[in-house]
Amino acid sequence: MDQGVFKQLDDVCFPPKRSPDASATADDPGSIGPDSPKMTSWDSYLAVATFLSSPEEFMGWFVGFVSLFSTNLVRPLRLALTSSNKNANKNMLSVNGPKGTRREGKKFRQYAAALSTTIGPFAVGTVLAWTSPVLPMLEGENSRIPITADEGSWVGSLIAIGAIIGSIPAGKGADIFGRKPTIAALAVPFIISWAMIYFASTVWELYIARLIAGAVIGGVTATVPMYIGEIAESSIRGELGSYIQVKVTLGILYVYAIGPFVSYEGLAILCGIIPVIMFVLVILIAPETPTYLLRTGKRKEAERSLVLLRGHEYDIAGELEELQQQLEEEQKRSSNFKDLISSRATIRASIAVMGLLSFLSFSGINVLIFYAESIFKSSTSSISPQVSSIIIGILQVKFTFASALLVDKAGRRVLLLISDSVMAVCLGCLGYFFWLKEHNVDVSAFSLIPLISLGVYISTFSLGFGPIPGVMMGELFSPDVKGLALGVVCVIASLLEFVVVKMYQNLLDWFNHGVTFWIFAGFCILGTVFVWFLVPETKNKSLQEIQNELNGIKKPKNRNTNRSQQMETLTGPYNQKNAAIV
Repeated sequence: MDQGVFKQLDDVCFPPKRSPDASATADDPGSIGPDSPKMTSWDSYLAVATFLSSPEEFMGWFVGFVSLFSTNLVRPLRLALTSSNKNANKNMLSVNGPKGTRREGKKFRQYAAALSTTIGPFAVGTVLAWTSPVLPMLEGENSRIPITADEGSWVGSLIAIGAIIGSIPAGKGADIFGRKPTIAALAVPFIISWAMIYFASTVWELYIARLIAGAVIGGVTATVPMYIGEIAESSIRGELGSYIQVKVTLGILYVYAIGPFVSYEGLAILCGIIPVIMFVLVILIAPETPTYLLRTGKRKEAERSLVLLRGHEYDIAGELEELQQQLEEEQKRSSNFKDLISSRATIRASIAVMGLLSFLSFSGINVLIFYAESIFKSSTSSISPQVSSIIIGILQVKFTFASALLVDKAGRRVLLLISDSVMAVCLGCLGYFFWLKEHNVDVSAFSLIPLISLGVYISTFSLGFGPIPGVMMGELFSPDVKGLALGVVCVIASLLEFVVVKMYQNLLDWFNHGVTFWIFAGFCILGTVFVWFLVPETKNKSLQEIQNELNGIKKPKNRNTNRSQQMETLTGPYNQKNAAIV
């Protein structure tokens, strides 16, 4: 049994390379050769129909499903990459400019600004993962702060309450003081929270520290997507937005990797230095967004910011004009709560973002991150809980980075749909494993199922449902309501996250692990349906085009001609040499 499992896993993780004389046909660009897994959807269906009667059937079906997923995921993603290369000229278009009218800007400063501000999400990842190695320490016999399991659940879940407190003030602060200073200021309470954890001697001090850290998480969630959405060109906006989740996963892996090997105090110090780095890099590297500067009447500074972000050779006139037109439309409305329930675009954006964040919470991802070591310990896997957690962290980083490369090519919706549907299957399988174990069935023959299930689950989560909600938060709301809207949806999502994390221990007491994971799987199925019907595609669209689509404004048929005429009005006629894409 174990030999067969490892052979199947080798086929999944290291698929056979294409033979020299084998070439993909035009109809099958994703084919990976004659030795690739041959399982079909029908085979999978037949296996599902019978696996309940036999644990061995379940094992065979699950490994087959992983093979099927591996084969068929490669096809659409490779097709997306192929078509992207064929249409390279299209991807060289300006973030807001008409086709063929001006070159894209330089990318280096946009990447640098995004990478500096996403140190905040890295710090968020350390806060999220901290409970995984620390709670077993605190609940052990030689704990410096002895706590019960119930107190441990409060330590894990209170960051969600803190996020409720921090979301709206940070969002409004970004509108009043600017995106850059607000993000930089968030480093201060981050440092305070880690200092309190270092010196804590009672569980109540831990509660307060986690509340403060949660408030900063709410602030980071409300401001960093806003910042990246406003500095990035449309051709790389999805990629840069995905770096938010990439950094979160790196922060999680950072704690998983060092947590088991350092002391309680040492971990607090190693986590506490991250916000210091964040503050320095944001101050030195990240410019204020052109959108915010225009909104506050600082046109000259907005011009300098655009030149800094796009390069001196970039023609900023067209983009500035579109931002100015968008600002004039915003000034016709007031940014108050009434707009959140009256504007069609804001309502549709709120439903999409709130739904994505809610189903993200109910997928159980934070439970799995907070309690990874405890879950692996309960599974009695042949691999140690610490090593299993590190493997999960590595998979999360790799697939989140893959999502950053694919989100502007494959699109947001396709990655979300693949992600949530596969997550549902993995949680169902994990639930079935624990259900068998809890009914005294010998599961030693397939003790790798928890690691495989969670490995595929975290990989597909990281490919879609992890990073993409953060990307779309920065894309769907118009700038005039973005701060308030993101604050409100983050409050609601944080409240739901608190409910899920806090209720996890209660669900285990009522139903045990099996049914609990089946509940999470059910929410993943509902999330897939939600994405299919209510989440719009934003790939390769400017922020203004997204707002027009949400408002139900159709594109004019002569869109390119009209926009070219507008550019001639702004910058004068352009010749073929100036219009060329290099």
